[in-house]
Amino acid sequence: MSTLQITLAAARVNAGMTQSDVAQKLHISKTTVVNWEKGKVSPSFADIQAISALYNIPMDNIFLPIQST
Repeated sequence: MSTLQITLAAARVNAGMTQSDVAQKLHISKTTVVNWEKGKVSPSFADIQAISALYNIPMDNIFLPIQST
């Protein structure tokens, strides 16, 4: 599982949203959100900007490596 997949799913959960919520707010299909989180496809730059705004996190944080403890 890639860092991007983990980050997208974690950010969504931390924002208290379901995949359906995200799809509706971004005007995309739920399948697209699922595929992003499964790593089947990557979001475009414009999608990353929208995700960043939706989750209220900096774009850079979407690509930060996961810190293990």
